[in-house]
Amino acid sequence: MSQSETARLYIDSKRVIGEISPLLFSGFAEHMGRCIYEGIYDPASSQADQNGLRQDVLAALRELNYRSMRYPGGNFVSGYRWEDGIGPKDQRPSARELAWQSIESNQFGTDEFMHFCREIGTEPMLAVNLGTGSIQDAANLVEYCNASVGSKYADMRAANSQSVPYGVKYWCLGNEMDGPWQIGHLEAAAYGTKAREAAKLMRLHDESIELVLCGSSSSKMPTYPEWDRIGLEMCWELVDYHSMHYYADNDADDTASYLAHSAALEDYVDTVAAVLRYVKAKTRSKHEVYLSWDEWNVWYKARSEDDRRGKWTEAPHLIEEVYNLEDALVVAQWLNVFLRRADVLKIACIAQIVNVIAPILTKSDDMLKQTIYYPLLMFSQMASGNSLDLLVESPRYETKNYGDMPLLDVSAAYDGARGQNTIFIVNRSQTERVPLEIHWQDVAPKRISSAHQLAGHDPKAANTWENPNQLTTQAIYAPQIIDGKAEMSLPPLSFTALGVEV
Repeated sequence: MSQSETARLYIDSKRVIGEISPLLFSGFAEHMGRCIYEGIYDPASSQADQNGLRQDVLAALRELNYRSMRYPGGNFVSGYRWEDGIGPKDQRPSARELAWQSIESNQFGTDEFMHFCREIGTEPMLAVNLGTGSIQDAANLVEYCNASVGSKYADMRAANSQSVPYGVKYWCLGNEMDGPWQIGHLEAAAYGTKAREAAKLMRLHDESIELVLCGSSSSKMPTYPEWDRIGLEMCWELVDYHSMHYYADNDADDTASYLAHSAALEDYVDTVAAVLRYVKAKTRSKHEVYLSWDEWNVWYKARSEDDRRGKWTEAPHLIEEVYNLEDALVVAQWLNVFLRRADVLKIACIAQIVNVIAPILTKSDDMLKQTIYYPLLMFSQMASGNSLDLLVESPRYETKNYGDMPLLDVSAAYDGARGQNTIFIVNRSQTERVPLEIHWQDVAPKRISSAHQLAGHDPKAANTWENPNQLTTQAIYAPQIIDGKAEMSLPPLSFTALGVEV
């Protein structure tokens, strides 16, 4: 098809892929750079409340409505002693943080994180240290967070002003243990053994917790996907989720291929989902394990060694990526993939939430919403119910990395309880408008009640401190629906989100 041809989208609410888990819209906060200190927690800022939390940041995070928050790492967790971050602040030790070569003051720890989660209305997801930490350390943290008073660590929590258990439901069994860079790195079988025994001990404290097993830290790892198979075979009955990590890049400065990056993302999901099916069949299990994409984002501009080493300072400026329009369109497609694979993908945490490869940047008294903030906001606010298997007829274009690809990348959701159909569309063309017809096949749409669009002419354009609103989602004219069909024209380099009353 040529770029001038009309695209067509056919929607049938009965063609369900899977229920959309709210946890697909989750975040990740690591003790790295300025994510915690000078990001979330900055007592010196004029924006800070009495607990040192920045009110402007909290407001932006509430708007994004993250459903869960992974913490405290990341590579950081594999050398972290959680007991250093609790109790009276004037008695907490400062420590050399080896993963990012920084100084960790421990002024923000488990209890502060729980308070932060309550402030933004999110579920905590804690990672345990399976690098330098023992399985006993992991179990002790579960006791600290979830046990009723009357035992050592529960009483320790009560002494720190929290007598009622936190009830943390989601727990990650370490972080990227397949990576040679990881403190305490383990080969697959050794990790499987340690994760299995940690899971058993943690569940003895609280059998209701849900556990995330470490998967491959990238589809480019030489041990992928064998690492995933080994760990899953050893731990299948004890875990509920299997993690995926991936960072997209445009190092080649090939915008056409970069805007088709969802092809690589879907291939990654398909491969690990196949491993899940294989292990379930091999173990003859009735238990289900789902995918947790608990680190994902665009990251390639701030990747030098200097960007990743703190030079033994507190809150160093590390990997503070500046996001542009093409990055936002890739993020929008990533979220489309989440909906298209909602049958197997149930958790996703963007890495990270403030300053460090994040949708939000801060100064001491100001905050900037980057381009990627806006697709996150649209999906988080609008996507609910079931994801739909769509028929998309789209003009196509040629890419160096992925061959022939459609110009439109699309996902949709149908929420019968709310009477709403939502549609998300990326036009990958850098130069051409794409005429689009939307056809509803089984429900009678009343009207398109909301229409928002992020679009621009320059794929490298970004929001700046001087021009913070250069690229935001803008309300656009909502096309009329006539005889079950709507028509609109999608500008190049655009992301469009439609809300439809049905």
